[in-house]
Amino acid sequence: MDLRKDALATLEATSRTFFIPISRLPEGLQEAVASGYLCMRAIDEVEDHPDLDNATKARILRNMSLALQGFPATTGPDDWTGGDAAVMKILPEVSLRLHDWAALAPSPIAGRICDATASMADRMAHWAEADWTINTEADLDRYTFSVAGAVGLLLSDLWAWYDGTQTDRTEAVGFGRGLQVVNILRNHQEDLVRGADFYPNGWSDEQMHDYARRNLELAAAYTSALKPGPVKEFCNLPLVLAQGTLDALIKGKEKLTRVQVMLLVQKALQQAAV
Repeated sequence: MDLRKDALATLEATSRTFFIPISRLPEGLQEAVASGYLCMRAIDEVEDHPDLDNATKARILRNMSLALQGFPATTGPDDWTGGDAAVMKILPEVSLRLHDWAALAPSPIAGRICDATASMADRMAHWAEADWTINTEADLDRYTFSVAGAVGLLLSDLWAWYDGTQTDRTEAVGFGRGLQVVNILRNHQEDLVRGADFYPNGWSDEQMHDYARRNLELAAAYTSALKPGPVKEFCNLPLVLAQGTLDALIKGKEKLTRVQVMLLVQKALQQAAV
């Protein structure tokens, strides 16, 4: 099977937000971004899995990290699950195929993608063991950097590798953080039901809104500095959707309507062309 086509099919099944802009990236960069996205989605599905206890999550995540550190990644799920058939049975395909997604990356940048994913898996293992306890704004900064801000840094490295594009790394962290915090806000009630709370102690929705807004301002600066084209389109689409979602949440809406999403996608694509 063509690994690139297989990866795009998996991407389409796992992320409507990112499938469109990734599918429109030029050859080479498309494979690199798809590899990074799917590798990180693979470990994210372990971190978020509802049927795994925290100790098991931490063990699997550290083993996935080690698999990637054995670059090029040649080990499979039998290795990093310890051959646990029950675990392999409940993990999604995107996680079980981590080694395939790592293999998708173009050789000149593959090591950076494996390094970024391995580091993130180790950090996710830490947060699983800590039961995702967020007490202070500093804790929130650490968590959002661990699982999202670092993604912004990887993207900056991918742009620089592909065509020499230089970006502000502080804004890159804000780009990742801003998207993550909007997800936290959107999923807050569901998280509380399962016993997770990513709000610092005593924080209100309004304080989280302000935190998200500050980071989305950095994200907007990051994106606006990119030259028109597919890279700007890739960044602008999730940014515009995050901004729209935050505005809806502030107004007391649970989520964007389908029509609103379609209009925002159209707006994002138009903005990326100029």
